[in-house]
Amino acid sequence: MKQHFHIKNMVCSHCAEVLEEKLQSSNFQVKKIELGELTLDQPITDAEYQRLINVVQKNGFEIINDQGSKTVEQIKQLIIQLVRTNKELKGKLSEYLAKNLNKDYQHLSRLFSNVEGKSIERYFILQKIERAKELIVYGELNLTEIAYELGYSSQQHFSRQFKTETGLSPSHFKEIKENKRISIDQI
Repeated sequence: MKQHFHIKNMVCSHCAEVLEEKLQSSNFQVKKIELGELTLDQPITDAEYQRLINVVQKNGFEIINDQGSKTVEQIKQLIIQLVRTNKELKGKLSEYLAKNLNKDYQHLSRLFSNVEGKSIERYFILQKIERAKELIVYGELNLTEIAYELGYSSQQHFSRQFKTETGLSPSHFKEIKENKRISIDQI
């Protein structure tokens, strides 16, 4: 009999809104829903849990049951929030994650690499590059502003990393504006 669940692939507030709507239309009483987490008003039976799993999976999400996967999903959510909310990272990413998850960073790093097949730092870079692509396509900020917003020390550093990851300079990417973006849940 549980009422709190960790949800995989919930990467934005729209995901939470969609899932909440689908759960309510399936007669689940949602107490709270936010990135990667769902709390129902009351504990549910095993039969209701199976129904919950079906609703969640039908909408492209997954309930996470093991602690390692929950921790990896929490790491992803913290990085996504960091990149998408323009929150300034004070200090190192390793310190930020260790503090927010109250776990040793070496443990987090090993776990993440084993589950995802890439390092936390690589995942962070890929998230920043996808956000940069989005900002370039929107055209509201110049490249220097994008570099600053994503926490790069300079536009040159941003441009080098962007080209390394995409094969294109940011200015060339801006010119072609082809659909070069990757859904963040696919990273």
